[in-house]
Amino acid sequence: MPSAAPGSPRALWFAGRRHAELRPGDAPAPGPGEVRVRTILSAVSHGTEMLVYRGEAPEDLPLDLPTFAGGFSFPIKHGYASAGRVLDTGPDVEGLSPGDLVFVHHPHQDAFTVPADLPVRLPRNLDPLRAVFFANAETALNVVHDTPARLGETALVFGQGVVGLLVTRLLKMSGVSVLAVEPVPRRRELALKMGADAAFGPGDGLGERVLAATDGRGVDVAVEASGSGAALAEAVGCVAVEGTVVAASWYGTKPVWLPLGGHFHRGRVKIRSSQVGRMAPELSARWDGKRRRGTVISLLQDPRLPLDSLVSHRIPFGEAPEAYRMLDKEPGDAVQVVFDYGEG
Repeated sequence: MPSAAPGSPRALWFAGRRHAELRPGDAPAPGPGEVRVRTILSAVSHGTEMLVYRGEAPEDLPLDLPTFAGGFSFPIKHGYASAGRVLDTGPDVEGLSPGDLVFVHHPHQDAFTVPADLPVRLPRNLDPLRAVFFANAETALNVVHDTPARLGETALVFGQGVVGLLVTRLLKMSGVSVLAVEPVPRRRELALKMGADAAFGPGDGLGERVLAATDGRGVDVAVEASGSGAALAEAVGCVAVEGTVVAASWYGTKPVWLPLGGHFHRGRVKIRSSQVGRMAPELSARWDGKRRRGTVISLLQDPRLPLDSLVSHRIPFGEAPEAYRMLDKEPGDAVQVVFDYGEG
């Protein structure tokens, strides 16, 4: 049975640079074509959300999700990884019923009302803790589709946060050898558990290690998922002649310097941006959003993807502002932070 209608839901807002707070939210009874969802868990995007929290996003950048509110100049209601159950539906809603488990690209909030085409209906028996990885799994799948690595080739993945770890795992499942670069020892260990053939710290003769692991060629492709401009510069020097660097990070307003005068130029190195809002154009004849969502749902059910092991912190939603302060001061202590709304 669906739970009772929410009283006064709480919503997380970034009120200013490095200041998060809970404010009264809104979850009215659904009208025609709308559904109301009660949140079970939501996941923090340690890359994008922390960039916004720190005020490192362009202030005039348009909001790219209809569920966001405010603006990047603050205040802003942000976040996009909520798993919950449909509480009730308005008239003319098909395909969703009370009690359905759904994922919604919605900011952190106890309950909310959205158009019925926004929630992604998930299998009823899926663990909500796996469901909150939908957004990161979709991003990682998109990165892998943007990564021209073939069976028997080698990829180098910079950054072993959640997206980087998922990219590592999906590339390995695709038959690609994977080398990982990550400054935090705990995450290097996770990279090895996710299938990386080796995990290195940045610097420390990385170029020599990559050449040694690839018979002197360099890697076929490098994925930058750390959010570091220095890592993107390092990636350019690690790929083989005619190799590709895939920039999966969002750098916001941070300047990025790249060494374009040597190997990049003579080695005909390609740099490609990957962003989940668009799919690789060469796949457009066969892939669309529906097919990608279906693949992500299959991945969430795949036991070869050990998602539970990536959750380092499960925090009551009422303590969310403190979680952002922790992530800002000690980012290496966390892998995936999840907010628990006490719904199961």
